[in-house]
Amino acid sequence: MLIFALDDEKLILQDIEAAIRQAAPDADVMTFSRAGAALDAIQAQSIRPDIVFCDIEMPGLSGLEFAARLKTLSPETRVVFVTGYAQYALEAFGVRAQGYALKPLTEDQVRDELDVLTASLAAPSTREKKLRVQCFGHFEVYWNNQPVVFSRKQSKELFAFLIDREGAACTSEQIAAALWEDEWDPKVYNHRIRNLVGDLRSTLKSIGMERVLIREKRQLALRRDFIDCDYYRMLEGDAAAVNAFRGEYMPDYSWAEMTNAKLHFHKAK
Repeated sequence: MLIFALDDEKLILQDIEAAIRQAAPDADVMTFSRAGAALDAIQAQSIRPDIVFCDIEMPGLSGLEFAARLKTLSPETRVVFVTGYAQYALEAFGVRAQGYALKPLTEDQVRDELDVLTASLAAPSTREKKLRVQCFGHFEVYWNNQPVVFSRKQSKELFAFLIDREGAACTSEQIAAALWEDEWDPKVYNHRIRNLVGDLRSTLKSIGMERVLIREKRQLALRRDFIDCDYYRMLEGDAAAVNAFRGEYMPDYSWAEMTNAKLHFHKAK
């Protein structure tokens, strides 16, 4: 296994490297103080790291920008952001980071991340380990080829809305505007959202997939790495997903109409 470690502060980079080597003594570890140097190594030497532990705040190319470019060069590489700033968590997952850890990085943190990451790398079929989400036609969620049963209709709609957001963080105001178009009393909708989130978390926990849901600073998002979705695959150019679209995208939800129109345009191109 090849692991990259990136941080512009020399002593911190040494600490990150030490934590990685302690947690994974058999791994090859390469360190970089600049994101550009890591990208150069990937391009010039055709190196493809399995996992990257990357600082977010770096001069020049930030960790977030680096991750976005990295995914175009090495889509299978998993990214773990390492930072002292917790507010970056949701934004980090927005560029499909597999994990997120706060400084100072410890051996235990590295081991926890590697346990999840190496399992996904070793899996013969990653789709089998993901929630399968159907957006074309009526919205459905499947686990092990069985439909997931939501105890509340609006809990399912909330999950559908988060899917529609493509992993981007959602505020309470955005959720309320979608689910209750005429309800603008924060006390009312915040209470409703708390109940729905709790119910949704319980549903996901019952199938061992509660890690799909991210709650941070009153914002909500999904980890796309644990989701196999026909909508996402269509956006990525998957021919089977493109052909599976028959003009209906979550027709039960009025807020999905804009995405449906976008998909009609996408397929027509």
